[in-house]
Amino acid sequence: MYNFILRLWYQKPRFHPITCLLLPFAAIFWLIIQVRRICYKIGIKKVTHFSVPIIVVGNITVGGTGKTPLVIRLVELMQSKGYQVGVVSRGYGVKPIREPMVVRFESDVLSVGDEAMVIGNHVDAPIVVCCSRIKAIEKLIHDFQCDVIISDDGLQHYAMARDIEIVVVDMERQFGNGFLLPAGPLREPISRLGSVDVVVHHGLDMCLKNDDAWYGVLDNTQRKDVKQFQGQIIHAITGIGHPERFFRQLRALGLTIIEHVFPDHYLFTLEDIDVGKNEIVVMTEKDAVKCHSFADNRHWFIKTHAVLDSAVEQQLCDQLARINSK
Repeated sequence: MYNFILRLWYQKPRFHPITCLLLPFAAIFWLIIQVRRICYKIGIKKVTHFSVPIIVVGNITVGGTGKTPLVIRLVELMQSKGYQVGVVSRGYGVKPIREPMVVRFESDVLSVGDEAMVIGNHVDAPIVVCCSRIKAIEKLIHDFQCDVIISDDGLQHYAMARDIEIVVVDMERQFGNGFLLPAGPLREPISRLGSVDVVVHHGLDMCLKNDDAWYGVLDNTQRKDVKQFQGQIIHAITGIGHPERFFRQLRALGLTIIEHVFPDHYLFTLEDIDVGKNEIVVMTEKDAVKCHSFADNRHWFIKTHAVLDSAVEQQLCDQLARINSK
């Protein structure tokens, strides 16, 4: 079903009989979006403001656009400028966390979410997960004295005031058929891009680079050069928003792969990755954090980092400096 929906949203031509049936529901969704935004704008719904700058990194489409690697890069960038940076996440796909939870190395991925765990594996910064982003931000300010907070997603969470909005757009898939949910992948109309501060085009302003080594899912201190896997049949397992990009990267390395596609944020079990006694399995880091407890020496993952255009980085730093000078 998941793969069928993706094909429906991103296929050409835009119109499919099922898409046409869903268009009335997309129109209702558009109306809900507009009414909701107006309620926040005129004060019917409360917007909470904070004493420190809030940077939101989000997207207007469903699925992966490279948002989490960008958050990691922004944390590193802001720390290099001397800021005390904190990260807030809702914890997608996990049991709702009513009280703010600090993400630690030993945290249960089923409690805090895969994206928060990946960010925590890359940066030395406090990360707080809560279904109330407002509570999470308040904890970061009070307990960690953060002077800049980055929200991983939350573009549509208008109860949270923000100073800088960054939207990531996948230049490969862009906006699919251009329709709102459920007829298409859009969370908000494309016109929303005109009101954000920065649009980062994944594939133009930002690219993702893979390490030359693969890391053990069970023990990430184990690493092997990717060349050691050439000539073998590799099972490539993904539970991410854009699996084809991952598969294409593997084929570009000269690897022969067998594809296994699961829904985005899928919670894996041992049976999902137990493909054969001597078979090699590779996955993304976001998938690996969910498989650590039951993986073995057959299972490997790839680390990815974002390279952001220097002009975009300077624009963000300048804008943050202007906010702090007010």
